[in-house]
Amino acid sequence: MASVVTRQSYFDAGLDVLSDLGYGGLKLAEVCNRLGVTTGSFYHYFTSWSVYTQALIAHWRQARTVSVIDVIRAEPDPRRRLGTLIREGLALPHGAEGAIRVWSAIDAGVHAVQAAVDRQRFDFLVESAFEILRNEHQAQVFASWALYLLVGYEQAALPPRSNGDIEWIADQLLNALDSGRFGTLADND
Repeated sequence: MASVVTRQSYFDAGLDVLSDLGYGGLKLAEVCNRLGVTTGSFYHYFTSWSVYTQALIAHWRQARTVSVIDVIRAEPDPRRRLGTLIREGLALPHGAEGAIRVWSAIDAGVHAVQAAVDRQRFDFLVESAFEILRNEHQAQVFASWALYLLVGYEQAALPPRSNGDIEWIADQLLNALDSGRFGTLADND
């Protein structure tokens, strides 16, 4: 007998498929196979594949960006906020995030959500960095650096990905901010 799954289970399975197989692997049969259910179970929660994929992307945005930023925003210290946000960024399912970027290149609806996610992440980085740097341009450069670092890590085809390497690079970003060197670097453009 097939196991009973929830709507959330389908989202988790979809993100796992994206992580493991990329956008090309995101298929109804694969999602159902991973959950050990039939397609009938799927249609109990979603009226179509299109409805599911739209809900999956909306879930990803809410769970991986909106909710994370809402929690971190409660931290009054901007440096701790940035450190926490970067740690959360390092813990993202990078395979799924990279696959969603590929998907967004061919689907306008996914692209709109991806653009909103990038904008929300960028704006929050700018907001927090500005509290430290007190310079809008420098805060924007810092936010760009952080976002480019994340996106580049997710998109690079240089195997294998090393959590230790990306953590060291993220530490350099924060060290530049802490040391005051950042202002000098950002003003050189």
